[in-house]
Amino acid sequence: MNTSSNPAKIPSAWSRFSETSVATFHRYAAWLVSITWGRFFVLSLVLIIAMGIIHDLPPLSWTYTEVLPPKQTHKPDQPPSKQSESGNQKNLKFDGKDGVDISIDERGVSIKTRPIAPPAAPALPASAANPAESAPLPDLPALPAVTIKLPPGADAQTVREAVEEAKREIQSVIEDVRQEARDAAEEAADAFRPRIVTHKFGEPLMPLTMWFIFLSAIVKVTYKGKVQAEAKAAQATEVAESESLKRQVVEARMAAMQAQVEPHFLFNTLASIDHLIETDPPRASIMQKNLIALLRASMPTMREANAQATRDLGKELAMIRPYLEILKVRMEERLQTDVQVSDGLLSAEFPPMMLQSLVENAIKHGLEPKAEGGTLTVSAEIVHGKLAVTVADTGLGFGKADTAGTGIGLSNIRERLALLYGGKASLTVAETKGGGTSVTITIPYVARTAPEQSETI
Repeated sequence: MNTSSNPAKIPSAWSRFSETSVATFHRYAAWLVSITWGRFFVLSLVLIIAMGIIHDLPPLSWTYTEVLPPKQTHKPDQPPSKQSESGNQKNLKFDGKDGVDISIDERGVSIKTRPIAPPAAPALPASAANPAESAPLPDLPALPAVTIKLPPGADAQTVREAVEEAKREIQSVIEDVRQEARDAAEEAADAFRPRIVTHKFGEPLMPLTMWFIFLSAIVKVTYKGKVQAEAKAAQATEVAESESLKRQVVEARMAAMQAQVEPHFLFNTLASIDHLIETDPPRASIMQKNLIALLRASMPTMREANAQATRDLGKELAMIRPYLEILKVRMEERLQTDVQVSDGLLSAEFPPMMLQSLVENAIKHGLEPKAEGGTLTVSAEIVHGKLAVTVADTGLGFGKADTAGTGIGLSNIRERLALLYGGKASLTVAETKGGGTSVTITIPYVARTAPEQSETI
């Protein structure tokens, strides 16, 4: 049978470009976050200076012209009238020669101006939109009449001086009006001329540089928050994975220790049962029943130890009681037990296998090495809102027996408590009155809402 496989899809040029652009942006943003604000401002200043120098170098210094359309392409319906500096509005007819009229009578000297002809409008270029039309010329303001009152008895010399002074004033006003007329004519003509603007190729360079610096500052601020959030998330994930790994290591240590203790205890118990069958069958039957109860309680606990962090205290006691009964058969009168736990605390959460480890240590290193034996007490109470479970013995004392261990069991319990509860749990070791050891585990009190169902074998 012939099989055909589809060739791998080749990414398009646009997809390659977009991927490269995104990667480049992330690299640039990461670099911006890595530098300080002081260095950022220094580099921005250097960039502005460099762009200012490059702006005036070829080919960026080369120029090109742009021809814009004229502001007006037709005459307005009514030419605007221009106000005079004195505030009077009046249309003048320029149909006379420049000059002044001076009259002297008994009322004094009166000087009046004739209308002033405006200058010719400049010719429009051939490329104008409407070359045949000319720009409308504004009306010139009327010049005020000048009246000079002479005091009675003024002589001819005084009159001539007054007239000369008036003529100079009128001439100055005439010059001002002519200049205004020329300016108005130029503006009117410019409105119909095409506008020619000169640009440099490097003209947009400086604005683009300023925008680039501004956007880089925004990226530096926003991307830094994103990087910090990602770093915190990665750190939290790393811590969670580390805590999970530590918990698995501690559970493995506890399981290994339990695997070493339980076979030894089981073999000793079976050997004791075999011996008692021949010498004391009733006691052998009691030990056998307790061994069955112990296995029924401990096997689910061993399976659940790695599946869940806590069980209820009642299940832990269900495993401890048959264990103590078996040891009482073996040690006979040398072992006395006392379990002081109220029914209300049986539903409290408690880490599995910890109580069993404390009981085994108390018997192995405290009571068994002691010739006359002693009493083992298991108690539980609520202290300041926390559950305190204590295993106390009247044995030789902590670390005084030849069978004293290395303390690994207690170290593993402390590590498990730290992983499960942090600083809210503790393990304390103290000497009891009259000799012996007391070990207390204190954890937050939490009652299980639904009691677990025991498994049967």
